[in-house]
Amino acid sequence: MNSYTHPLTDDQVSKLRALLAELGFQFVPKQWTIFFAQKNKLSVAVYEKGPKILVQGRGVEEFVQFELEPKILGEAKLGYEEVHSPEMFEPHFGVDESGKGDFFGPLVISGVYVDRVIARKLLDAAVQDSKRIGSDARIRALAQTIRKSANGLVETVLIGPQKYNELYGKFGNLNKLLGWGHARVIENLLAKKSDCPRSLSDQFADPRMVEQSLLRHGRKINIVQRTKAESDVAVAAGSILAREAFINWLERRGQELGFRLERGASANVKEIAKKLVEMKGPGALREVAKVHFRTAHEVAPNYYAAPPPRDNWRSRSEQL
Repeated sequence: MNSYTHPLTDDQVSKLRALLAELGFQFVPKQWTIFFAQKNKLSVAVYEKGPKILVQGRGVEEFVQFELEPKILGEAKLGYEEVHSPEMFEPHFGVDESGKGDFFGPLVISGVYVDRVIARKLLDAAVQDSKRIGSDARIRALAQTIRKSANGLVETVLIGPQKYNELYGKFGNLNKLLGWGHARVIENLLAKKSDCPRSLSDQFADPRMVEQSLLRHGRKINIVQRTKAESDVAVAAGSILAREAFINWLERRGQELGFRLERGASANVKEIAKKLVEMKGPGALREVAKVHFRTAHEVAPNYYAAPPPRDNWRSRSEQL
């Protein structure tokens, strides 16, 4: 293990700083951190966002097991995952998505099969939820590791903006579209690993939506959805593969257009959308963006209708 990350409370941040000083770590300034400390070839960064700790370098496992967990976190998890989360080591698919909150780019759903051996390999490689990884280079490196560790038992369905807009018009609801995408990934994984008994994903809708879609294609598997499913290493691996496909699409399409397609739905994203409309007309948004987002209406109000009020949208989702 060469890296480790974990959320911290404010009290734990203070205690950790004192512990590192006691252990002889040297503190140096680093952007975006509350503090950054080094000793020999081991570094400890506590980032403002979270806050969270990132431990990297030589001796990560020993530091976590003998210093961080007993003295700061008050729990022993590293190396005890099979005790705390035995179901994570049982055969199952982990499925997650990327891009659903981004105006530009596709919706990507990816799945990974794990058993005890694969799960241990992924944990040892420090696979974690993609949202906790800030570096695109790290996402790509981990994605390579995941494909190798899972022996090719992975699957990605990329729904490009044009197809996404078509399907959204058909389904009229993001949860239904997600259910369709998850079912396609699980169906394709079952073609590779037909005896897998269970699929796990984050809670996004009634799991019957996925089950019914699979049954129409002659597939049957136990569909499990729960909150914070990304704590499962298979789901975390799926999130990394989905994120890799998403950022690769954005980068490639941005190069074709001659400017960077930003992530999210920020004011900067809106400015880029305005530029695209000015250059190529409002119809061009359908090729690179999800046009049911309010951003599309704001930059081309005569071309894209305003989305319904948020309360109405939420009530429709809850009725699914």
